[in-house]
Amino acid sequence: MKKVLITGGAGFLGSHLCDRFISEGYHVIAMDNLITGDMKNIEHLLPLEHFEFYHHDVSKYIHIPGQLDYILHFASPASPIDYLKIPIPTLKVGSLGTHNCLGLALAKGARMLIASTSEVYGDPQVHPQNEDYWGNVNPVGPRGVYDEAKRFQEAMTMAYHTYHDVETRIVRIFNTYGPRMRLNDGRALPAFIGQALRGEDITVFGDGSQTRSFCYVDDLVEGIYRLLMSDYVYPVNIGNPDEISILEFAKEIIELTGTDQQIVFKDLPKDDPKQRKPDIGRAKEILNWEPKIGRTEGLKVTYEYFKSLPKEDLYKYAYPREFAKK
Repeated sequence: MKKVLITGGAGFLGSHLCDRFISEGYHVIAMDNLITGDMKNIEHLLPLEHFEFYHHDVSKYIHIPGQLDYILHFASPASPIDYLKIPIPTLKVGSLGTHNCLGLALAKGARMLIASTSEVYGDPQVHPQNEDYWGNVNPVGPRGVYDEAKRFQEAMTMAYHTYHDVETRIVRIFNTYGPRMRLNDGRALPAFIGQALRGEDITVFGDGSQTRSFCYVDDLVEGIYRLLMSDYVYPVNIGNPDEISILEFAKEIIELTGTDQQIVFKDLPKDDPKQRKPDIGRAKEILNWEPKIGRTEGLKVTYEYFKSLPKEDLYKYAYPREFAKK
C-alpha cells in the first residue's frame, strides 16, 4: 500500500484531499498544527486503519517512519484574515515548512506536490492569468507575507527538482469553495453566506467591480490528483474560468439564500486584486482536466452545508472575540 503525507490535512482543502486518497486506497498521514485547521474536518477518518493524524508544525523538523511515496504540502494560512493576523507563521510555513518537506521528499525518494496560489500573480496586469505571467506583487504590502511566501515556495521547489532531482509538482490554486470552509476565513463566499444566514447586510469591498472565479472543491481535488500523477514539473493553474464580479456574486448569494439583505459597501483593502481568472489551457492539454461542476450546483451544496452547522457556529466563528466575552 502506498503512503501519502498531506500537510495541512485538517484544513479545508487538505481534508478533502485526505478523503480522496483514502478512497484511492492509500495509507494517509494528515499533519496539521491546527492554527487554522479543525479536527472536525477529519474526525470521520480517525477510526480508519489506514489513516493517521500527526499534530505537528511543519516549520519544525519532520520525521515520518518507514516508506513515503507522496507528499502534498498544503500547510499554510490561505485567507487574508489569517495571514494578516499571523504573518510570521505564514512566512515560516512557506519557507521553512517547504524546506522541511522537500528534505523529507529527498530522503524518502517521494514525489512532492506544493500548493501554490493565484496570489503569485498579485494584482495582475495580464488577464486571464496564464502560468508564463510573472505577476505584479507588492513584497512589502499587507498581502506580501502570503504572496512572497508562495513565490519563494515555488522557487525552492524548482531548486530541489533541478539540483537534487526530487520529483516535484506545482499547482497554482484559484478561488475554491465547498463544504468545510470556515465562516470566518475572510473570503467572499463564506462571508456572504454567513451574513445572509445571520440576517446581516452583505458587505462588498470597493464598488464590487473586482472579479473572482470560483472552483468547486471536488473539481479542484481532481485536478490536483491528476497533476500529482502526471510527469509535468512546472506550475499548472487549477481553477474555474467562469468569472464574475463580486457585486454580482453578492446578488447571487442573496437569491440563493432567499433573504432580503441590503448590500453595503466598504473601502477596498490595500493591494486587493482587481481581477482573477485562470487560463486553464495548460491543465486541459496536459491533464485533460477542466471543471465539471457549475457555480449554481456547487453553491447549493455549499449553502446546505453552512445551513447544517449549529446556529452557535454562525456567530462563534464569525465573531470569535465577541463570543469569547459572553
